[in-house]
Amino acid sequence: MAGVREGLVVRFFPRFLVTVALLLAVGVIIYRFPEWMFCLVVAALIGIGQNEFFGMVDKKGVFVYRYFGIIAGILVPVVIFLGSGEAEVKNLEPLLIVGASLFAFTLQFTRRDNGRDHLLSVALTLFSLFYICWFFSFILKLRLMENGANLVAFLILVTKSADIGAYLVGSMAGRTGLIPRISPKKTIEGTFGGVVLSVVIAMVLGPYLTGFHIWHLVVLGCVLAVFGQIGDLAESLIKRDCGVKDSGTYLPGIGGVMDLIDSLLFTAPFFFFYVTTF
Repeated sequence: MAGVREGLVVRFFPRFLVTVALLLAVGVIIYRFPEWMFCLVVAALIGIGQNEFFGMVDKKGVFVYRYFGIIAGILVPVVIFLGSGEAEVKNLEPLLIVGASLFAFTLQFTRRDNGRDHLLSVALTLFSLFYICWFFSFILKLRLMENGANLVAFLILVTKSADIGAYLVGSMAGRTGLIPRISPKKTIEGTFGGVVLSVVIAMVLGPYLTGFHIWHLVVLGCVLAVFGQIGDLAESLIKRDCGVKDSGTYLPGIGGVMDLIDSLLFTAPFFFFYVTTF
């Protein structure tokens, strides 16, 4: 038992240090950066995430226009920011997505090879624009709202609490595999631990950051935890299909940017629509 605990500490410590450093950096970005700088950070993360995604796709031998995808992805948060507030030009976001979709097909017309992956190439390009760029851009939409900084902080803390709770409980008490064919290390016990920790964090910090009623916080804690872990599993499915372990190697114990933001890709849109609805 002592050996198991020591192994857990050895594996978790680098991840813990990186996580603490990232949380401090995120706190500065959320509360100290003006909105336009926050937009640039979101755009940078999207660009790196897009590059990682296309790098994984390359390993499957599918031809994609990497630079077009990255540029289009970076423009998504930029046009959201430009169309916010008192701006005279609205609805730039759907216009960009429609334009990018048309251009993705047009680029296929210019190919001179006889490849049989045209449909797959277009599908993966457009999928990346929705899955990575548009979904993650909802974090910028939250930041642009009234009390936006606190809402973004709440979203990140509750979502990432599920990751931490699932990792710790799964490592110490995990016995039953969740979906072994996709992610062999994820367990049902870990998933339950992640949900519990998310609900606790939501109930403790929610009154200060959001002002929501306690029952809203319980619902958000549960749903954000579940959606966050679905996002984690979704990226694991992509990595397994592409034959890679991590999307990148920038962050010790975590991987790449996609490994960092995967759990937020589904929780950010849900939380935005929950806040605007209720």
